[in-house]
Amino acid sequence: MSRPPALPEGEQPSDAPLPAKLEPLVETARAYARAATSENTNRAYAADWRDYLRWRARQGLDLRPLADPECVGLYLAALASGAKGAGGKARTVGTIERRLSALVWNFAQRSLPFDRKDRHVATVLAGVRRTHGRPPVQKEALLPEHVVAMLDALPPSTLRNLRDRAILLLGFAGGLRRSEIAGLVMSPEDSLEGSGWPEFFEKGVLLTLRGKTGWREVEIGRGSSERTCPVAALEAWLKFARIARGPVFRAVVGRAVGSESLNDRHVARLIKRLAVTAGVRGDLSERDREEKFSGHSLRAGLASSAEIDERYVQKHLGHASAEMTRRYQRRRDRFRINMTKAAGL
Repeated sequence: MSRPPALPEGEQPSDAPLPAKLEPLVETARAYARAATSENTNRAYAADWRDYLRWRARQGLDLRPLADPECVGLYLAALASGAKGAGGKARTVGTIERRLSALVWNFAQRSLPFDRKDRHVATVLAGVRRTHGRPPVQKEALLPEHVVAMLDALPPSTLRNLRDRAILLLGFAGGLRRSEIAGLVMSPEDSLEGSGWPEFFEKGVLLTLRGKTGWREVEIGRGSSERTCPVAALEAWLKFARIARGPVFRAVVGRAVGSESLNDRHVARLIKRLAVTAGVRGDLSERDREEKFSGHSLRAGLASSAEIDERYVQKHLGHASAEMTRRYQRRRDRFRINMTKAAGL
């Protein structure tokens, strides 16, 4: 019997060794398994798995059986209550649900049978949701006037600023996630490790992006002026950084441009820094602005600002439903359709 291809490094199966001729395929299979989920998801799931193992060790529990539903239910309860053995800090419902998803995924990779609908798990999780459930905390939207103010804080006098201007404008106009921005590569040939690639046209740029449910296309037209045009900003960065292959956005040290993709956390840090520097929402403290703005603010900003039919915004953002699009719209006429008057009152 062959071992599971997605088995993480360092985990040794108990099955008989593979035939020698198949050994070269092991790492290839592992690479494909890792590519099944995003790098951020892999990193989060690995951290969540380590946290679960540490919690078990602190409770003096044996490592077998790892996939005991009753033990998992106790772990979720410890996270929700902020028990000392779980770090002493109560976790949000969203974090707890992600931890459970991480455990389910890790159990599956180790061929450990586990049913997340088991009553020990499902009942605890239902109680956590009922007790601690809150509406999601939304990031503040970056509106067009905010983006323009941010551009003023990034004069196109350095390579680093040229890159960050392109990130800001492309992320806003495309309604892109930070992982989609950082993962862009120059061509389909580079797409195995990337999130997608740009294709330039006279009237704009077409981004072909890898989504959670498949590929999607995002059309970004040229702006009304060179200063605020996302396509011109991207072209300027690629020209002066001399990028023809590989990752689109890379680290810059002085005049030297790196070869690896920029970490997607740079996008969040950039937005937070510029929100403070440009005086966006000056009524808030610096700390509050750093908390309220993130890479997601670009996506919410486009959804809130585009004065077009909602279905076009939905398609542009790649949402499966109009309801999801509305969650991103921070300013819209919520009472445009008045059911009270429509009912005759």
